[in-house]
Amino acid sequence: MTPEQSQIVAALDAELARALRGPDPAARAARLDLCRRALGQGLAGQAGALLAVMARAAPADADLALLHGVALRQVQRLPEALAVFEAAQSAGVADPALLQGIAQTRYEAGLPAAAHFAAALAAQPGNADLLRLQAAALAAEGDVPGAEALLEAELARNPGWLDGHKALSVLRWTVGDQARFAESYAAGVQAQPGNAELWLGWFRALTQARDWAGAGDMLGRAEAALGRSPALAVAQLLVASESGDAARTEALLAECAGLRGETIDLIRIRHYLRQRRLKEAEGVALPQLITPSAAVFWPYLSLVWRLAGDARWEWIDRPDQFIRPLPVDLSGADLAELAEVLRGLHVMERPYIEQSVRGGTQTDRSVIQRHEPIIRLAKARWLAALRDYVDGLPPFEQGHPLLGQPRGELLVEGSWSVRLLRQGHNVPHNHPVGWISTAFYVSLPDPAQMGPPPAGHIAFGTPPEDLGLDLPAYATIAPQPGLCAVFPSTMWHRTMPFAEGERLVMALDLKRPRW
Repeated sequence: MTPEQSQIVAALDAELARALRGPDPAARAARLDLCRRALGQGLAGQAGALLAVMARAAPADADLALLHGVALRQVQRLPEALAVFEAAQSAGVADPALLQGIAQTRYEAGLPAAAHFAAALAAQPGNADLLRLQAAALAAEGDVPGAEALLEAELARNPGWLDGHKALSVLRWTVGDQARFAESYAAGVQAQPGNAELWLGWFRALTQARDWAGAGDMLGRAEAALGRSPALAVAQLLVASESGDAARTEALLAECAGLRGETIDLIRIRHYLRQRRLKEAEGVALPQLITPSAAVFWPYLSLVWRLAGDARWEWIDRPDQFIRPLPVDLSGADLAELAEVLRGLHVMERPYIEQSVRGGTQTDRSVIQRHEPIIRLAKARWLAALRDYVDGLPPFEQGHPLLGQPRGELLVEGSWSVRLLRQGHNVPHNHPVGWISTAFYVSLPDPAQMGPPPAGHIAFGTPPEDLGLDLPAYATIAPQPGLCAVFPSTMWHRTMPFAEGERLVMALDLKRPRW
């Protein structure tokens, strides 16, 4: 904890002791300001204790209710946050931000929220982000045509709305409309041909679909409209590299030699790995380890060092220490109930375009934050198992991607469910946004359906297949209902195909702790 955080915690403790002795209206403004500072420093739990005491004496205080609800949301106590927001609304608070908080919290908890977003939007006309979330809520509630129409109408009014184009393309892709998934971008650039960000948004959509030919054609049109630019040169470099045009890649690397950043360095390191130019790949990765993009490059540096026979890869990955199967304390009846709830969430035709799932589907939102009692029970038991994992890690080690983090409160970065069917699998990938990742096995095919090992296993250490590297898995875990596999988020992993049946899991990433 930093000196500033320690000072804030001490002040919160002192104010909490005073607040417990009785209301003090004269101290309200200073206490709210202190709590705002605490939220900005990641001290939502400590601020929430003071806010809860203050709220009991002033349920109709809009500023207090909003801050209390935000604090509860930051520590991922969504049901309690929703109760605070709704109590304030019942007490007569009509703040637009409160309506937005109710809508967002209901949506994240898996409750119907489209009507609440409409009410929030009516109080904040022109808030495009609320409109986007209203469309997402409509789709989640089964009204895909309504969601699509809402986004299309706003894009007709505002063709440069990047988040709207992305939302519409994702919606169309997941309902199986691949032919039209990026159609809105084409209409947008026709209306605004000089909008470089819109062209690049279209490019990102096509590359996520791995449509290299389509992306190359689109970039030619973009250059005709915008002229040559560094951003377009990097985009063309990505297409050349990922489509296997080594000669053009080299020419574009020379053109872009003076450019630095996460995207172009990632292109460089992937190209050098394909060509086994390991020293050059290492030279790209090492400087990135002292930047905010470090988590993107640790997995690639592990590959470089494994290929080079450099034992430092073991310092990064330590498979014998860091990969662990752990039981989650749920009964067979609990798992059966959880499986039924999860199956009801797999309503999409296809997984999200950027995901690693093949032959199955993946849920939207953070599934572990949902309101269903069985999911809340699973969350509590699962996080208890992860607490044991964290508490059992080796001591803090400066500079290490896993051990170089504090061991504070465990919060979820993201969570989802994956349902795979016959020959379903996940391609090799990692989770650079997270700190620790885990897959929890809820329902599996019987052994005869699964096929011989390693069918259905989670395998670690295998690089992306499109890099063409001959590196086998250095560990696997056989799935079992009620078991979770835990590992560092920067570690390459994949799910092996299986013969028949259904493989139903929940997965999550833990946030990197702040203190």
